Amino acid sequence: MEDLSEEMGKPRSKRERLATELRRLRDLAGISGRDLAGRIGISQSKISRIESGSVIPSLPEVTAWGDAVEAPSETREQLADLTQAVFVEMHAWRTALQQQTHLQDQIREQEDQARLIRVFQPSLVPGLLQTAEYARRVFTLFDPPYVEGDLPTVVAARLQRQVALYDENRSFEFLITEAALRCRPGPVRLLLAQLDRIASVATLENVSIGLIPQDGEFLVCPSHGFTLYESDGSVEDSFVEVEVTHMRLTARNAEDVALYRRQWALLGDMAIYGEAARDFLAKLSADMRSMAG
Repeated sequence: MEDLSEEMGKPRSKRERLATELRRLRDLAGISGRDLAGRIGISQSKISRIESGSVIPSLPEVTAWGDAVEAPSETREQLADLTQAVFVEMHAWRTALQQQTHLQDQIREQEDQARLIRVFQPSLVPGLLQTAEYARRVFTLFDPPYVEGDLPTVVAARLQRQVALYDENRSFEFLITEAALRCRPGPVRLLLAQLDRIASVATLENVSIGLIPQDGEFLVCPSHGFTLYESDGSVEDSFVEVEVTHMRLTARNAEDVALYRRQWALLGDMAIYGEAARDFLAKLSADMRSMAG
């Protein structure tokens, strides 16, 4: 039997490696998906989704899988380690951008799989709401920097993601702090256009935008923005991504996702919506115009 450590050295995601190895072990054992499902106590359809990589099995399920196919103890330990690693993945920006021009298409693929996307942003306007010029200015601030000639492609890819906002079968919720709304990566006119864009998107039936004024009482103070991807499938298909300066962290563990859901609920209690949010944006725009003199 091929050592799983050799499989782990191949250039695939941990999620893909786990799915491939579980399928390989089942095939080697000569057990059908139906039989394995009966031995583990899960549905045959879930076996298929695990082996395709669309669902991540829990550690108890992986342990039961290893028992059912009579995998060697060393392989079972490696499976357990890989499963734990899959639930929390770390993607360094520098490494990712060495392999491709930008990550917008990859992010769009993730968004396309979600029924509901919830975005909290404490420092910048969320990418799905950015105007073209605001996005271009933000990308020029990245470190490591984008190649100048790549910026039009990156901006266009970000704007392409925004088409999803007009799909009435999908839902989007945004919570944005006042600090993020005031962040100005360019002249005042740039921010005024951006605030108008937010007000416009907020009129869509499938989009909710909550604004968090800085003079209110804070119930929670997350230091980084995060995005919750809620799936049409089971709870285990949902996950959260947290963006920090040097990397993007993906957490799929149910307890971790639940933590961010609790934070989302508290942030939502701090936010204003509807007419109050529109009035707030109008006041903020007036403040910006007065600054422009």
